[in-house]
Amino acid sequence: MLETSARLLRLLSLLQSRREWTGKDLTDQLGVSDRTVRRDVDRLRELGYPVHATTGTFGGYRLGAGAALPPLLLDDEEAVAVTVALRTAGGSVTGLEETSVRALTKLEQVLPSRLRHRVTTLQAYTVKVPSAPGPTLSADVLSALANVCSDSERLRFDYRDHHGEASLRVVEPHRLVNWGRRWYLVAWDVDRADWRIFRADRIEPKIPTGPKFTPREPPGGDLAAYVSGRVSSAAWRYRATVRVHAPAEQIVARITPAVGVVEVIDERTCQLDTGADSIETMAVYLGMLGVDFDVTQPTELVEYIKTLAARYARAT
Repeated sequence: MLETSARLLRLLSLLQSRREWTGKDLTDQLGVSDRTVRRDVDRLRELGYPVHATTGTFGGYRLGAGAALPPLLLDDEEAVAVTVALRTAGGSVTGLEETSVRALTKLEQVLPSRLRHRVTTLQAYTVKVPSAPGPTLSADVLSALANVCSDSERLRFDYRDHHGEASLRVVEPHRLVNWGRRWYLVAWDVDRADWRIFRADRIEPKIPTGPKFTPREPPGGDLAAYVSGRVSSAAWRYRATVRVHAPAEQIVARITPAVGVVEVIDERTCQLDTGADSIETMAVYLGMLGVDFDVTQPTELVEYIKTLAARYARAT
């Protein structure tokens, strides 16, 4: 039974990989008789796959397009969404583009004509703006990191920091976090006895992994906010602690964790720990809060805000 099921999956994969197959080609690929191929095709039809057969010199088998996508059971909107996602997949994970093209080819083979037309039209009349190249990550490394998170196994790896210096790390991996074009591993660093965030594209895992560990409570609760806040603050060139004349919940609703951390002072004021790569950027962010604030440090920020205030006064 297991051998038959595996052969059915192999036959289905072949039928999805190209539009037409001759009976001889299928028998050669599967290593079975023509009779067995015909019997397996009948089983696929019973499962709901529209396998069409033609006779004659150029006869063969073809996986037809139907009104549904058994057994995926995708509706029209879902089918279009998956197809568009596969067309635009890739980005920072190397090898994903080729895999996406293979999956897209299989899916488009069974799309009804009305959906295929919608997808083709959307693709033809869409222009993608090229983005700046970012770090690339092997799909194998990404899968390996996901596996050790799932299996709760310790991981040893060589790691290069932003200065290019290498170190050997031993961690208890918890989760992968995707932010833009970058992937991060959140893990408990065994040697440093603390939570750490590692750029996945700088990790070179060592195999085998292990031993098993008991997962710890994750830091901060919201891992997306934890990573975005920590990564942003680590990259800040300038930092400032600002007293804001507004309730903390009002400011939290207006900023993301990447901008800073808000702490309650009282019902009407709060403290914002923030930063940026430039004084000018930080001054603009503070002005966009739309409320009064007090800032005393750094001196460069105080002086630049005074300059802005005089400039705006002259403008009016």
